[in-house]
Amino acid sequence: MTEKYFENQIFEKINFNENGFEKGEYEDCQFINCNFSGIQFSNVDFVECEFIACDFSMAKINDTALKDVKFRNCKLLGLNFNDCNPFLLCLSFETCILNLASFYKLKLKAIKFIKCSLQETDFIEANLTSAVFDDCDLAGAMFENTILEKADLRKAHGYTIDPEINKIKQARFSLPDAIGLLQKYDIKIN
Repeated sequence: MTEKYFENQIFEKINFNENGFEKGEYEDCQFINCNFSGIQFSNVDFVECEFIACDFSMAKINDTALKDVKFRNCKLLGLNFNDCNPFLLCLSFETCILNLASFYKLKLKAIKFIKCSLQETDFIEANLTSAVFDDCDLAGAMFENTILEKADLRKAHGYTIDPEINKIKQARFSLPDAIGLLQKYDIKIN
Protein backbone atom coordinates (compact mmCIF):
# COMPACT_ATOMS: atom_id res chain seq x y z
CA MET A 1 0.00 0.00 0.00
CA THR A 2 1.44 3.36 -1.05
CA GLU A 3 1.47 6.06 1.60
CA LYS A 4 -0.07 9.36 0.64
CA TYR A 5 2.02 12.50 0.30
CA PHE A 6 0.67 15.94 1.21
CA GLU A 7 2.64 19.11 0.52
CA ASN A 8 1.91 22.80 1.15
CA GLN A 9 -1.66 22.13 2.22
CA ILE A 10 -3.79 23.84 4.84
CA PHE A 11 -6.14 21.75 6.96
CA GLU A 12 -8.56 23.92 8.87
CA LYS A 13 -11.29 23.19 11.44
CA ILE A 14 -11.22 19.42 10.89
CA ASN A 15 -12.29 17.02 13.60
CA PHE A 16 -10.14 14.02 12.76
CA ASN A 17 -12.06 11.96 15.36
CA GLU A 18 -15.08 12.15 13.07
CA ASN A 19 -13.38 12.36 9.67
CA GLY A 20 -10.46 9.98 10.24
CA PHE A 21 -6.83 10.81 9.59
CA GLU A 22 -4.98 9.64 6.48
CA LYS A 23 -1.56 8.13 7.10
CA GLY A 24 1.27 9.42 5.00
CA GLU A 25 3.87 12.15 4.83
CA TYR A 26 2.86 15.75 5.42
CA GLU A 27 5.45 18.31 4.33
CA ASP A 28 5.19 22.05 4.87
CA CYS A 29 1.51 21.70 5.85
CA GLN A 30 -0.45 23.83 8.26
CA PHE A 31 -3.14 22.53 10.60
CA ILE A 32 -5.41 25.20 12.10
CA ASN A 33 -8.09 24.60 14.75
CA CYS A 34 -8.03 20.84 14.21
CA ASN A 35 -8.99 18.15 16.71
CA PHE A 36 -6.58 15.22 17.02
CA SER A 37 -7.55 14.28 20.60
CA GLY A 38 -7.33 10.55 21.20
CA ILE A 39 -6.21 9.86 17.60
CA GLN A 40 -3.77 6.99 17.16
CA PHE A 41 -1.01 8.03 14.79
CA SER A 42 1.59 5.50 13.75
CA ASN A 43 4.22 5.77 11.07
CA VAL A 44 3.10 9.26 10.03
CA ASP A 45 5.72 11.85 9.00
CA PHE A 46 5.30 15.56 9.67
CA VAL A 47 8.11 17.59 8.07
CA GLU A 48 8.28 21.37 8.55
CA CYS A 49 4.62 21.46 9.59
CA GLU A 50 2.86 23.92 11.84
CA PHE A 51 -0.04 23.21 14.18
CA ILE A 52 -2.04 26.23 15.34
CA ALA A 53 -4.78 26.01 18.00
CA CYS A 54 -5.05 22.23 17.66
CA ASP A 55 -6.04 19.71 20.34
CA PHE A 56 -3.80 16.64 20.64
CA SER A 57 -4.92 15.62 24.13
CA MET A 58 -4.20 11.95 24.81
CA ALA A 59 -3.27 11.26 21.16
CA LYS A 60 -0.87 8.39 20.49
CA ILE A 61 2.14 9.23 18.31
CA ASN A 62 3.89 5.86 18.02
CA ASP A 63 6.73 5.99 15.47
CA THR A 64 5.47 9.34 14.20
CA ALA A 65 8.20 11.58 12.77
CA LEU A 66 8.17 15.19 13.91
CA LYS A 67 10.87 16.96 11.91
CA ASP A 68 11.01 20.71 12.43
CA VAL A 69 7.43 20.89 13.70
CA LYS A 70 6.01 23.99 15.40
CA PHE A 71 3.08 23.99 17.81
CA ARG A 72 1.33 27.29 18.66
CA ASN A 73 -1.63 27.68 21.00
CA CYS A 74 -2.08 23.90 21.08
CA LYS A 75 -3.38 21.60 23.78
CA LEU A 76 -1.08 18.57 24.12
CA LEU A 77 -2.21 17.07 27.43
CA GLY A 78 -0.61 13.73 28.29
CA LEU A 79 1.20 13.39 24.96
CA ASN A 80 4.10 10.91 25.07
CA PHE A 81 6.66 12.45 22.75
CA ASN A 82 9.05 9.67 23.74
CA ASP A 83 6.92 7.29 21.62
CA CYS A 84 7.60 9.22 18.42
CA ASN A 85 10.40 8.49 15.96
CA PRO A 86 13.53 10.14 17.40
CA PHE A 87 15.28 10.45 14.01
CA LEU A 88 15.71 14.17 13.15
CA LEU A 89 13.26 15.07 15.93
CA CYS A 90 12.97 18.86 16.09
CA LEU A 91 10.14 20.66 17.92
CA SER A 92 9.17 24.09 19.20
CA PHE A 93 6.23 25.17 21.31
CA GLU A 94 4.61 28.56 21.84
CA THR A 95 1.68 29.23 24.18
CA CYS A 96 0.91 25.51 24.50
CA ILE A 97 -0.50 23.37 27.28
CA LEU A 98 1.81 20.37 27.71
CA ASN A 99 0.74 19.27 31.18
CA LEU A 100 1.46 15.59 31.91
CA ALA A 101 3.41 15.23 28.63
CA SER A 102 6.53 13.07 28.45
CA PHE A 103 9.89 13.80 26.84
CA TYR A 104 11.57 10.85 28.59
CA LYS A 105 15.10 10.15 27.26
CA LEU A 106 14.69 12.39 24.19
CA LYS A 107 17.49 14.47 22.67
CA LEU A 108 15.99 17.95 22.39
CA LYS A 109 18.99 20.25 22.14
CA ALA A 110 18.03 23.93 21.77
CA ILE A 111 14.28 23.20 22.01
CA LYS A 112 12.14 26.27 22.70
CA PHE A 113 9.18 26.43 25.04
CA ILE A 114 7.65 29.91 25.02
CA LYS A 115 4.77 30.78 27.36
CA CYS A 116 3.90 27.11 27.91
CA SER A 117 2.33 25.22 30.77
CA LEU A 118 4.53 22.19 31.48
CA GLN A 119 3.02 21.10 34.78
CA GLU A 120 4.00 17.57 35.81
CA THR A 121 5.80 17.03 32.50
CA ASP A 122 8.41 14.25 32.38
CA PHE A 123 11.89 15.40 31.37
CA ILE A 124 13.67 12.46 33.02
CA GLU A 125 16.93 11.54 31.24
CA ALA A 126 16.21 14.03 28.43
CA ASN A 127 18.99 16.04 26.81
CA LEU A 128 17.83 19.66 27.01
CA THR A 129 21.20 21.29 26.30
CA SER A 130 20.65 24.96 25.40
CA ALA A 131 16.87 24.60 25.79
CA VAL A 132 14.85 27.77 26.37
CA PHE A 133 11.99 27.89 28.86
CA ASP A 134 10.63 31.41 28.38
CA ASP A 135 7.73 32.29 30.71
CA CYS A 136 6.92 28.62 31.37
CA ASP A 137 5.16 27.00 34.31
CA LEU A 138 7.19 23.95 35.36
CA ALA A 139 5.29 23.14 38.57
CA GLY A 140 5.71 19.46 39.33
CA ALA A 141 7.84 18.85 36.21
CA MET A 142 10.21 15.91 36.68
CA PHE A 143 13.94 16.35 36.15
CA GLU A 144 16.20 13.40 36.94
CA ASN A 145 19.46 12.65 35.13
CA THR A 146 18.41 15.45 32.79
CA ILE A 147 20.99 17.44 30.85
CA LEU A 148 20.18 21.12 31.26
CA GLU A 149 23.62 22.49 30.41
CA LYS A 150 23.42 26.01 28.94
CA ALA A 151 19.61 25.90 29.27
CA ASP A 152 17.82 29.20 29.89
CA LEU A 153 15.34 29.01 32.75
CA ARG A 154 15.55 32.68 33.76
CA LYS A 155 11.88 33.28 32.99
CA ALA A 156 10.62 29.84 34.04
CA HIS A 157 8.83 29.36 37.33
CA GLY A 158 7.59 26.61 39.63
CA TYR A 159 10.45 24.20 38.96
CA THR A 160 12.28 21.96 41.41
CA ILE A 161 15.60 20.75 40.03
CA ASP A 162 18.14 18.81 42.08
CA PRO A 163 21.64 19.92 40.98
CA GLU A 164 23.12 16.70 42.36
CA ILE A 165 21.24 14.42 39.94
CA ASN A 166 20.98 16.72 36.90
CA LYS A 167 23.61 18.36 34.73
CA ILE A 168 23.12 22.12 34.99
CA LYS A 169 26.55 23.52 34.10
CA GLN A 170 26.22 27.02 32.62
CA ALA A 171 22.41 26.87 32.85
CA ARG A 172 20.83 30.23 33.55
CA PHE A 173 18.39 30.83 36.39
CA SER A 174 16.97 33.90 38.09
CA LEU A 175 15.64 34.76 41.51
CA PRO A 176 13.29 34.10 43.16
CA ASP A 177 12.62 30.90 41.17
CA ALA A 178 16.22 29.66 41.48
CA ILE A 179 15.28 28.69 45.01
CA GLY A 180 13.78 25.59 43.35
CA LEU A 181 17.39 24.35 43.09
CA LEU A 182 17.57 24.16 46.90
CA GLN A 183 14.18 22.66 47.70
CA LYS A 184 15.49 19.21 48.61
CA TYR A 185 17.51 20.75 51.44
CA ASP A 186 14.37 21.99 53.23
CA ILE A 187 16.01 25.30 54.16
CA LYS A 188 14.41 28.68 54.72
CA ILE A 189 15.71 31.71 52.85
CA ASN A 190 14.52 35.19 53.78
